[in-house]
Amino acid sequence: MTAKPQLGFLGTGWIGRHRMEAMLATGAIEAVAVAEPDDESRAAAIGLAPAAMPLETIDELLAQDLDGIVIASPSALHAEQSIRALEKGFAVFCQKPLGRSADEVRGVVEAARTADKLLGVDLSYRHTAGMQAIHPLLQGGELGRIFAADLVFHNAYGPDKPWFYDPAQSGGGCVMDLGVHLVDLALWALDWPEVIDVQSHLFADGEPLRDPAARCEDYAVATITLAGGAVIRLGCSWRLQAGVEAVIGADFYGTQGGASLRNEAGSFYDFTAHRLAGTQSSPLAGLESDWGGRAATDWARRLAAGEGFAAEVERLVDVSGVLDRIYRRD
Repeated sequence: MTAKPQLGFLGTGWIGRHRMEAMLATGAIEAVAVAEPDDESRAAAIGLAPAAMPLETIDELLAQDLDGIVIASPSALHAEQSIRALEKGFAVFCQKPLGRSADEVRGVVEAARTADKLLGVDLSYRHTAGMQAIHPLLQGGELGRIFAADLVFHNAYGPDKPWFYDPAQSGGGCVMDLGVHLVDLALWALDWPEVIDVQSHLFADGEPLRDPAARCEDYAVATITLAGGAVIRLGCSWRLQAGVEAVIGADFYGTQGGASLRNEAGSFYDFTAHRLAGTQSSPLAGLESDWGGRAATDWARRLAAGEGFAAEVERLVDVSGVLDRIYRRD
């Protein structure tokens, strides 16, 4: 590896460029190639890294001499593209979901293990200041025995690209798009407990969805029962009549207190966190909005430090396994 890892960026729409800009700001990596079929998006990315080679396809990107690639393409391509990059000897940072099923995610993790390459996924809510303050309270037992967690992500809009609404391409609807964050956040926060049961209800246009393989859900609730009896309740949606742009929260309840992460004023980006005790609430983390690129910058710094495969990514299979059970395809 050169003094700074040489990275290629695959897909440079808004989120791809945002993660690219965040990584470049660390000074830990160099962007040497950009693969994007859309001329405008590719030009915008080259504006962030004028020396980067402009390309259009993954085949062109994989032919370059790189240390890693950052993938922000449609979900249907994530697993295949990640595996191809890992088999070429490149580290990978990928947008969520890493795969449309636990089998796809397992295949990527095994490819990373075989190649001994750093694999990261953009599950960014772990990196908010609020969750970084809540996590040690849960791990240290300061809230007592955690017996319940409620997590929600309601988006009053919905995706703007057609492939999101095709289960064959996306892997699912709002659960795959938004619920993946909630499942990951809950299991990570609670130190990866054993899941013993998953019950779910999926809806499309206000009607129960009987075949998730045929149509994407736009509203979902799920109850996840853990070993020991604790319960996680999840809710997520697209285009809900929520009265605000977004409702996002993660509440954890223990026998000696609680903790809460909440978005403020319907914002997708502004979060605070509080410790809860009876009717009292005290701040754990003040208002912040600049957290979206932290998973990406963490991966970039770890790559620059020479890290290879990390066993922690095996937990991505656990997250995807819960999603499979929500979709009743386990």
